[in-house]
Parts: sequence; C-alpha cells; structure tokens
Amino acid sequence: MQNFGIYIIGDEILSGKRQDGHLSKAIEILTARGLQLSWANFLGDDPAQITAALKTSFAKNDVVFSFGGIGATPDDYTRQCAANALNVPIERHAGAVAEVVAQFGEGAYPKRVFMADFPQGAELIPNPVNRVAGFSIKEHYFLPGFPQMAHPMMQWVLDTHYAHLFHQTQYLEQSIIVVDGIESQLIDLMNETLQKYPEIKVFSLPKLKPNRQIELGAKGAPEQVKLAIIALKTGVEKVGFAWCDA
Repeated sequence: MQNFGIYIIGDEILSGKRQDGHLSKAIEILTARGLQLSWANFLGDDPAQITAALKTSFAKNDVVFSFGGIGATPDDYTRQCAANALNVPIERHAGAVAEVVAQFGEGAYPKRVFMADFPQGAELIPNPVNRVAGFSIKEHYFLPGFPQMAHPMMQWVLDTHYAHLFHQTQYLEQSIIVVDGIESQLIDLMNETLQKYPEIKVFSLPKLKPNRQIELGAKGAPEQVKLAIIALKTGVEKVGFAWCDA
C-alpha cells in the first residue's frame, strides 16, 4: 500500500497563535478515497529543520503533502528548503507567473511574482481560490497554509494523479469496550494476538472519566481483524473483564 504523509509548517502552529486546520481534514480527504495517512510532522519556520525533513522524505517512496511556507514573505522558507533538499536551483515557473499575473495584473510585480519561484523541475498545482499555484516535485506536493486553498488543491492532486489507488486496499477497523479494564493486564493478550495475526495492528485507548474503560481493537486485513476481535473478546473474558461492542 502506498504511504501518504504530511508536513504542517509554521511557527504560528507550534506557538498556538493559530490552530492547525490540516491534520483532521487531510485524514478525511484520504479516507473518502479509501486511503490512509501514514505519518504527520509539524515543523517550525526553521530552514535547517525543514530541509532535513524533506531530505528524508524525498529519499522514500511516499506521497507527501506539505502545508505552509510557500508565500512571498521572509518567513516563507519551504520552496528554498525543497530546492536545497534536492540540490537544485530555484527557477521562475512561466505557468505560475501567468497565474499570478492573471490574478493580480500589474500588482504581481515586484513582490507577488516571487510566489512563482519553484525548485527546478517542479510542476504547478492549480489554486482555485486566488490562482497562486502550489508546486510539486518527486511526489511531494507543496500547498499554501490557508485551508480554504490547500484542501481543494490536495483533492485535485489525489483525483488527478492517484485515482488508480482509490479503494484498492481492503481495510477494516473493529473494537470493543473493556469495562473497568486495566491496560497492563491486557498487554500479553495484545502481543499474543499480534503474533497470531501478523497482518493487523492492535490498539488500546484507555479512558478514565466518567467511567474507567478501554477501547481495545484491531485494524488491517479484514479477515484477520474479524478473527482477532474474536480472540480479543475471549481473552478479555479469561482475564476477568466484561466487554461490550464499541
């Protein structure tokens, strides 16, 4: 299965000045297409940090969406960091220039046109809101920090380039509620279940209030998940806890 990851970039997110609007929406967009988010990283406006992260993900086969840092102000480092991570120069993209000029006319110069500067070899991602394009290179898709722009652009990328992956992977998630459960007493059961059904993941989500309980479940290959849930129910009973369906 193809892995999908996201970067969310900006000091304002890490400081709490703004709340992240991307993580939950990215999961929603992927899930609607039968895809899953494999990882998410939050990064500050630190060129060395951004460049190092991009070098790592460029070396993988993941599809990556990056939100933020592609404007024209001095604190927008993402485009240059992407170029540095790939060891390529920044070039002004003619198609992106045309979009900026179509939106702003003479106001595109001298500053707004900087947003048409992409790493060499990049392709543009159309922006349906204000025509200031994002860019893509090596299956990394660089989008604005504004959710109302970035999310339709992410949808366009997926629908244009990855429709062949939609709903291709069989996946199931099921869980039970362990009433008054104690997580430490379920660890052996979880490990035994993983050993018996290696194509799944098991998870435990404790909740203390208003009543102590644990959501215990499995996710992955549907047939193994169904068998794993039966094993978990039986095991929970043997440990001495009651359970109900989640």
